[in-house]
Amino acid sequence: MASQESIIDKNNTHKKTPYKNITGKHGSTSKLFFADCLIGMNNNLEDNSIDVVVTSPPYNTGINYGTNKDNLPKKEYLFWLKQVGIEIKRVLKNNGSFFLNIGNKPTDQWIAWDVGFALRENFVLQNVFHWVKSIAISKEDVRNYPNMIGDISVGHFKPICSNRFVNDYHEYIFHFTKEGNTMIDKLSIGVPYQDKTNIKRWKSTNKQDRRDRGNTWFILYNTIKSRNDRPHPASFPTKLPEKCIKLHGLRDDLVVMHPFMGIGSTAIASSKLGIFFVGFDALLPNSLFSDCRNIHYTTFF
Repeated sequence: MASQESIIDKNNTHKKTPYKNITGKHGSTSKLFFADCLIGMNNNLEDNSIDVVVTSPPYNTGINYGTNKDNLPKKEYLFWLKQVGIEIKRVLKNNGSFFLNIGNKPTDQWIAWDVGFALRENFVLQNVFHWVKSIAISKEDVRNYPNMIGDISVGHFKPICSNRFVNDYHEYIFHFTKEGNTMIDKLSIGVPYQDKTNIKRWKSTNKQDRRDRGNTWFILYNTIKSRNDRPHPASFPTKLPEKCIKLHGLRDDLVVMHPFMGIGSTAIASSKLGIFFVGFDALLPNSLFSDCRNIHYTTFF
């Protein structure tokens, strides 16, 4: 097996030195590259070297990423993502996992599935998860369910002011693999049984009070008071990549990669878990400085 250092020691004259190397928990390292992901992966990553990819690409919905365009013609956008997928397939191990978070916009509810179909030629869609950002539950709907004493509404969302569209409370997380037979660790992100009699009733429990969480993940954003408190126009909470990495299965030699690093949520999650991370982003260096600061603060303070 190649060492973690050799993973990014490709014999290529165009290889770049990482913009930042950050040492995290248990000696884990985060290597951050200021580079376009296609160029960065091609020039710096060996074939079959990455265990887990967790990413959220630009949605092509007109979000302001600074110098990067987020309003390409759809065919051009999907072709570009297909090329990214081909490069990810090259670097991903045969038993690796590629988690892709993607959402839609009210006027185009096909974006996520168009992206999924663009990657279908090179990957098997092994699981589909729903990232639920907000939910409302009426006491009337759950009747006498334990611990439910009234109506609840929890989570964060961006209101949609329209008489045609409802508020969008979820996004997709597509779990792609090369063959569709990658083993996962479901109980690593499992939940306790509500009905404890199930622990003895089902042999599959092995007498553990823990069951499969399923494909609906409720993950909250941190509360912000203004847009200025969010350093990136499109980010996901660190709990999302943490769940993805744990679901794939933690090991000391695990290598995680994020081709669109953003504010470094996947890097932070990897650092918390004490595993090796490599990421790429073509945004300006001050954005990467924010990534480094976030990783440092989260890991050591």
